[in-house]
Amino acid sequence: MKADLADSKPNTGKKLSITIDGQKYNRYPIKTHIISPEDNIIDVVKRYALPHLKNTDTLIISERVVAITQGRMYLISDLKPSFWAKMLVKFVSRPSWGIGIGSPWTMEIAIREAGLWRILLAGAVSALTKPFGIRGLFYRIVGHGVNAIDGPTEYTLPPGNKAATLGPKDPDKVAQNLQSSIFNLQSIHVSVAIIDANDIGRRIEGASSDVDRTWACEVFRDNPLGQSRQQTPMAIVRKLL
Repeated sequence: MKADLADSKPNTGKKLSITIDGQKYNRYPIKTHIISPEDNIIDVVKRYALPHLKNTDTLIISERVVAITQGRMYLISDLKPSFWAKMLVKFVSRPSWGIGIGSPWTMEIAIREAGLWRILLAGAVSALTKPFGIRGLFYRIVGHGVNAIDGPTEYTLPPGNKAATLGPKDPDKVAQNLQSSIFNLQSIHVSVAIIDANDIGRRIEGASSDVDRTWACEVFRDNPLGQSRQQTPMAIVRKLL
């Protein structure tokens, strides 16, 4: 029997509903325990989201928790930034939405993920093309894992407030596997998207093949998961009739 989401409340400062192109949707935040590297993302979804899901829902999950379950979170206390990390970070401007690779610790895991020579190549290409108004080549060259790096922030739940996290590995595959697992368990079709969202912007890191990524970003334009200690790393998006 499906659990009832009728009494669900949005996170503080957020709205439960959103209207896109005349169609109204509810976004139900799903509260979980604090996700750790010992967790399996399929088990987390099974425990917290599956009892609420209905056919044609969309399940949207924070990319950070997917990455954490893949062992891609590094405690700052365990990271020793190299010479190159300390030097290269001097040439990086922090993005408006967070830290990115603008700290020695996040730069260090970027180097470990992409390799020093790829980072240097990306930096050189970016510097050469920037005067011509060409942007975004750095992250295209270094790859997805670096593009979605999260650094430690005060508002993040522990231990993420003292950790640097790479983007999830193979996020499209993760989303597809989650969709298949949900169907195998409940015989319902649920779309799945993995999102990097904050109060400034959104980006779909991975999704099942049926997801309209532009729509998924739009339905999350106000970041209903919240950006602080809400402990709601996933949401069920449901079309209202």
